[in-house]
Amino acid sequence: MRGRTIKLSASRRLVGDLMRFSIGVPRVTVQRQMNVRPLLDARDGTDARPSWTVLFLKGYALLSQEIPELRRAYIKFPRPQLYEYPASVASIAHEREHEGERVVLLSIIKGPEQRSISQLETLIRAARSLPVLEIKEFRRSLKLARAPAPVRWLFMWLGLNIGRKRARYFGTFQLSVYSGLGAESLNPLTPLTTLLNYGPIDEDGSVAVRIHYDHRVMDGANVARALERFERILNCEIADEVRNLAQSGTPAIMSAAGTSK
Repeated sequence: MRGRTIKLSASRRLVGDLMRFSIGVPRVTVQRQMNVRPLLDARDGTDARPSWTVLFLKGYALLSQEIPELRRAYIKFPRPQLYEYPASVASIAHEREHEGERVVLLSIIKGPEQRSISQLETLIRAARSLPVLEIKEFRRSLKLARAPAPVRWLFMWLGLNIGRKRARYFGTFQLSVYSGLGAESLNPLTPLTTLLNYGPIDEDGSVAVRIHYDHRVMDGANVARALERFERILNCEIADEVRNLAQSGTPAIMSAAGTSK
């Protein structure tokens, strides 16, 4: 059957390049069935209703602060070794409209564990709503995607394998979820050490939470214990911060300019 050829857009080349470097990572998944009812109740008790993305992001950043393995990366330059970062850098996947197609682009948030829920909400809202080329990370990625393939691959290899550069350009962990669409990804790929995702959250607070991790950096038992601690962080530290938002009257949802909406 005769069809038609479609030229790869810059965003499609970008995804292809990320998969090129992700496919070689020996990735393993650990899942925990959690109950986040205390956090669900705290969220329902405030008019602000911060997004689940922000709540899980802040919780995972606090978890990474406690567990050094979540801030480590396997790098190959100048020789294979582990590199540990003093703080987390989150890489957040966003679906955006660009040049007539829906594309997936990654924004970077440095030190999410040091930011309030309101601040994180503002940053994520900006990445989802501002014009694509006004976001520095989006603009830089799309510019690189238009370079010849050997140039793209060289820059990405260097960025992923020079310890001091890796977190700046790619982050220390990635967060990618489809739960808002009623779906979940079971085998996502990333070149980073860990990728966090979760499924739809039921009315009773039950949710499947997964950490997909690089087995060269850590082992499954450590990840299983981390997920157990993560559940407590969500239901204690994060739930407490959400309750404080409600008590103080601070709006969690901000516009890109920082004004409440």
